[in-house]
Amino acid sequence: MEEVDCIVAGAGVVGLAVARALALAGREVLILEKAASFGTETSARNSEVIHAGIYYPQGSLMARFCVAGRRALYAYLTERGLPHKRCGKLIVATNAAELDQLGGIRARAAANGVDDLEPLTAAQAQALEPALACTGALLSPSTGIIDSHAYMLSLLGEAEAHGATLVCNTPVVGGRVSGQGIEIEAGGAEPMALRARLFINAAGLGAPALARRIEGLPLERIPGTWWAKGNYFTLAGRSPFSRLIYPVPVPGGLGTHLTLDLARQARFGPDVEWVEEIDYQVDPRRGESFTAAIRRYWPDLPSGALQPAYSGVRPKIVPPGAPGQDFVIEGPSQHGVAGVVNLFGIESPGLTSSLAIGGYVAGVAG
Repeated sequence: MEEVDCIVAGAGVVGLAVARALALAGREVLILEKAASFGTETSARNSEVIHAGIYYPQGSLMARFCVAGRRALYAYLTERGLPHKRCGKLIVATNAAELDQLGGIRARAAANGVDDLEPLTAAQAQALEPALACTGALLSPSTGIIDSHAYMLSLLGEAEAHGATLVCNTPVVGGRVSGQGIEIEAGGAEPMALRARLFINAAGLGAPALARRIEGLPLERIPGTWWAKGNYFTLAGRSPFSRLIYPVPVPGGLGTHLTLDLARQARFGPDVEWVEEIDYQVDPRRGESFTAAIRRYWPDLPSGALQPAYSGVRPKIVPPGAPGQDFVIEGPSQHGVAGVVNLFGIESPGLTSSLAIGGYVAGVAG
């Protein structure tokens, strides 16, 4: 059985950030990815927003890693000349009740260390974005957008420059905890058996299922799996907005928001569609509810201007209707098994948080 120092299962943005952090620390790292390339699931199917860290509960891993990760990410992208833009975001209220919520949103953001939110009157918001209809807003200047593929390519390149190896088309099909390390069975065209001193489960949507396939991990520490599909629609024609537009959050989500890519193409979403199987097709009929929601803050949205674009699936570890989840990152001190770190429920803001998560996991791993 071949031996390796560290195995990272999953080459999404978080797995790559973990692999990079471990490689920079001088560890031998093997990244096993079931798909034909890196970053093809959740990491490639999101809004590519660099989040400020506004909405998450104070003290949560999401809040901590988003704020720290955002600062680290902007520095990383700037130092390497990678494509991104600190375009800013408006959180908009469209009635009196929503206007009353803006103060609470600003207070939560401040508790998380986001102290640059600026309250705007309706006139001030419309001076920035003339197409906007609102009763008031918060400006988040720290919010931005990123080319996620370019970022992941950079993470992988730096990991490989420090000795890491990526092997695609190689799913981890099982394993067991032994006295000599973590024994892993990898599938694909050339199955292999490996023994690692450290195993990082960064399998995203499949992380809980993978953990259950590792004999010796306590089953009571492994959460359930629920999948929340998020559909996106794009705008035919050029966007009239230069900033991201987020409505005041609604129960169960952040509402139908407008984001931009680096070419200033507008896209709307994601919504929430709970699914039993992963299917990335977008039902055009969902555009009707999108149109109604968007017209609350952009009443001049032309009829028929929305086009089905793409979808992604959030790796939920709580069922529909449950309180919002937090990131779950468990090492030996939580589950009692030396040499294993599990990452569960790493949904948004996982992209923004990736560098902070990578550093944290490398520290937990020892």
